[in-house]
Amino acid sequence: MAVASSDEAPSLRTRVEVLGNIGPNWFASVMGTGIVAVAGATLPLHVPGLRGFTEVVWVIAAVLLGVLIVLVGGHWLRHPTVARAHARNPQMAHFYGAAPMALMTVGAGGVLACGDLIGQRVAVDLHWVLWTAGTLGGLFTAVSIPFLMFTQLRVEPDAAFGGWLMPVVPPMVSAATGALLLPHMPPGTGRETMLYGCYAMFGLSLLASLNIIAMIWSRLVLYGTSGTARVPTLWIVLGPLGQSVTAAGLLGAGAATGAVDQKLAEDMQAFAIVFGVPVWGFAVLWIALASSLTVRTLRRGMPFALTWWSLTFPVGTFVTGTCQLALHTHLPAFKVAAAIAYAGLLTTWVLVTIRTVRGSLRGNLLKLPPSTAPIKASKDPVS
Repeated sequence: MAVASSDEAPSLRTRVEVLGNIGPNWFASVMGTGIVAVAGATLPLHVPGLRGFTEVVWVIAAVLLGVLIVLVGGHWLRHPTVARAHARNPQMAHFYGAAPMALMTVGAGGVLACGDLIGQRVAVDLHWVLWTAGTLGGLFTAVSIPFLMFTQLRVEPDAAFGGWLMPVVPPMVSAATGALLLPHMPPGTGRETMLYGCYAMFGLSLLASLNIIAMIWSRLVLYGTSGTARVPTLWIVLGPLGQSVTAAGLLGAGAATGAVDQKLAEDMQAFAIVFGVPVWGFAVLWIALASSLTVRTLRRGMPFALTWWSLTFPVGTFVTGTCQLALHTHLPAFKVAAAIAYAGLLTTWVLVTIRTVRGSLRGNLLKLPPSTAPIKASKDPVS
């Protein structure tokens, strides 16, 4: 998360040593890359070459996921002290929620974008494995990280930031991506249990996220922003918003596969619209606010950091949520909005990917996590 001041490329030995500093926040790059494939595969528009592009992007995300699993796993084995420091860092600890979401994003991308490439049966089986691991990991972070906040981590009145959402959003991702598995389950109690389980995780994540979003809004009103590379994490608010709209749409469609009786299935599909449109409206408001605050901080010299990946996955969930509204309402306006949002997602993904590769080669991004000292927020003086 920290950015080094030196622009000199490190030696090979130094580069190998600093790989031990790779933390859970790196999984945000898998999330941000995987969502490009997922969003592109669900876009309600025909764009020549888009299918092949999403397949290539999914392969990149899958390879990156494998590399990070090896690096972070080796990190815990070879550098346990540093790894434990991540878990006790008030800024870094929350990003342990990124790994479960990375797993499920790659799994969903396999089903949506790469069924033809790797085979539909393989894609579904892979998704089951990654969804199960991601769901268990996400439920663990949704309990353990807030518990650490309640009992151990030092939290200041102006400490709330977008990263607080990372541990509690994975169950919402489980709900959305789990819906993709419903058509592949045999009719009966198992499919119905899966549906209701996904709705339960939908509610778990939604209510926890709304509490945190309220605290972020309160902190911005009372104390202002940090004016640092932490500002892009404000975009993470879009994550639970967009993902909840996506989950409501996919679960409504999944209910129609025979998981529940027809009347209840119709109600669940109606809920996708009744819930989705108002939340989508607030998401648009947040995009305007987050854009303004990000531009303001950029003009004041905000450095590049891994927090910039917050501009990718959350925006991607807004795209997938908009796509669901387009499918459920059949309104051209949502199709146009989805296309515009996807164009913005591609632009930021390319920018952040290039900066990440360059920063990694220089070693700027391979540093120890930031100090555990609290980051202070402030407002501009009244002129």
